[in-house]
Amino acid sequence: MPTMNVSLTAQQLAFVNQLADAGDYASASEVIRDGLRLLEREKAAEAERIEILRREVGSGLEDVQAGRFSDRSAADIARDIIRRSARAS
Repeated sequence: MPTMNVSLTAQQLAFVNQLADAGDYASASEVIRDGLRLLEREKAAEAERIEILRREVGSGLEDVQAGRFSDRSAADIARDIIRRSARAS
């Protein structure tokens, strides 16, 4: 397996050693690899959220261009929802 030298803060080093010493991981390398896997998952989730936002913004722009929009403010819409909810109670 390839190796890489990395610089850690004293706090990071203590945390890695604490996890390895507690038996949660067999070695410091396993701790770092697990941290990198977590970072990979977070980055993939972030990329997915960005793609969803881009798609939704594009859909909204298409609606505006097609004339499918309201000139009501979000506050107006919220007030109407609250009024309807109060009447339904």
